Amino acid sequence: MENNLITPEPIAIGEDERESYENWGFADTAFAVNERGNVTILGTRYELSGKELPRLLPWIREVLNVNVDTSDVFKSSYPTAVPAPVRNEDFLDHITKTITADRISFDDEIRLRHGHGHTQEEMFAIKYGRIGRIPDFVVYPISEDEVAELVTAADANNVVLIPFGGGTNVTDALRCREDESRMVVSVDMRRMNRIRWIDKENMMACIEAGAVGRHIMQGLARYGVTMGHEPDSVEFSTLGGWIATNASGMKKNKYGNIEDIVLDVTVVGSEGKLERRKPSPRESTGIDLRRLLFGSEGTLGIVTSAIVKLFPLPEVQEYGSVIFPNYESGFAFMRDLVRESTPPASCRLVDNLQFQFGQALKPASESSLDALKGKAQKFFVTKVKGFDPYKMVALTLVFEGTRHEVDGQKRDVYRIAKRHGGMKAGSENGRRGYQLTYSIAYIRDFLMNYHIIAESFETSCSWSDALPICVNVKKRLLDEYAKRGLPGRPFVTSRITQLYKTGVAIYFYFGFYFKGVDDPSHVYLELENIAREEILANGGSLSHHHGVGKIREQYLPEIMSEAMLKWKGDVKRALDPNNIFGVGNQKLGRGC
Repeated sequence: MENNLITPEPIAIGEDERESYENWGFADTAFAVNERGNVTILGTRYELSGKELPRLLPWIREVLNVNVDTSDVFKSSYPTAVPAPVRNEDFLDHITKTITADRISFDDEIRLRHGHGHTQEEMFAIKYGRIGRIPDFVVYPISEDEVAELVTAADANNVVLIPFGGGTNVTDALRCREDESRMVVSVDMRRMNRIRWIDKENMMACIEAGAVGRHIMQGLARYGVTMGHEPDSVEFSTLGGWIATNASGMKKNKYGNIEDIVLDVTVVGSEGKLERRKPSPRESTGIDLRRLLFGSEGTLGIVTSAIVKLFPLPEVQEYGSVIFPNYESGFAFMRDLVRESTPPASCRLVDNLQFQFGQALKPASESSLDALKGKAQKFFVTKVKGFDPYKMVALTLVFEGTRHEVDGQKRDVYRIAKRHGGMKAGSENGRRGYQLTYSIAYIRDFLMNYHIIAESFETSCSWSDALPICVNVKKRLLDEYAKRGLPGRPFVTSRITQLYKTGVAIYFYFGFYFKGVDDPSHVYLELENIAREEILANGGSLSHHHGVGKIREQYLPEIMSEAMLKWKGDVKRALDPNNIFGVGNQKLGRGC
């Protein structure tokens, strides 16, 4: 294999890639309100950047049934106060022999950023409250040997190590336990970001764990290949993070989930380095210890690199979209598609409220012809075809593969869609719907400035449970919201994002106006937990791909037997007897 390896150049990260510490995403991008009182997106990075969105605020006011006043800003106090660092001088003396001072930071803002992910609770806390215990310093290793040295020093000096990738988790997975008295060190892996080698003959690559998704995509594409793994956070999340959370991507239908893509993984644990001589397509060699790392959430060791499958860059990439009269007909289409054909790379169904949201995000028409065309299309859909604008839903599609594969998938998709009352809505709407994923991620932090709190949560379930879960979770949230006498109406919506032979993954989005509400972040979390209980009661999983962290750990006894929980605790104690990987996710390392 060695004679066929390509060694790519190191990844160069430009100043224009600087990320925000205070909000989601790049520092140069944010939603804002312009002088005309309309929403716009600052920067030039995305398709919507620089565009004016005159429909968005009126639509939000209508849906939430409140007067969102853009002059009434909920002012952030970021960065909020952080505790003084705990210092373990013996540990510091050990590591500074090999790690230079420029790769160690005690800066308070950097410490704060490494102490949280992107749950609404965490983002609210860093702006309007206090995050609590955070890492005492941050270290940036550049080699596997340095990671091993950190682990050795931590084990010898009773120090906690928390791996940090992109910091995009939504499970409180990076938050330190308040009762942790030991020195806590955040190990930021993003300087270990190389694609070490590409083997095009055997379609494999070895990639360091700190490589960010966008750089992996760009680096592999230069050689005509791809991993195909594109989670919604792909711009910022890392390969190590994908493994640690057992991630899934938007194009899972074609390329698989992360556990399908990763062939081998190298990890530094408290007992040394876990690695194997050579990856094979498949083997039977007893218990597969690699699988312990998928979903381990930083509790067993630090992933340093992985060998992954590669796929040729698709000969053809095309977008598509379909509108259906209602959610039920769109869902029936998806079920038949999985039974009768091969679904395209991405196939996502949004409910009516989310469809409306997409329409509200359309920029002001750039010409009178665009406006006339839009009115004509709306007349045809609602008057001629009879679609109810308050019931119709949309399906967005991404087709990838050879010309023959894509043509076959398109024929099947539109044939089955027609059977369920679906109507082609064009490739442009499909492309726009897919690309919106990246820009709308910024909207949560923007809305918080105007007393609106929102977050997403997800599940997976069998086909027979999917529609009841969607209906019952929405109803439960609406009922609980009304029972508490909270302002206006909540925003509750769902979309089906990943398809399997046996079921689906479902995303929910929930938000509300919180002015006048005491401790709105806690109220939100309380309602989200109620929604999670409803999901579990109706047959849904605890999580499809976000993970457990600390935000969902209390539900583990509901989904696992006592013996299974004991086994998990025993594995943790055996592999990390001193609990140096003491982030405490899934209650591991804390007496379970």
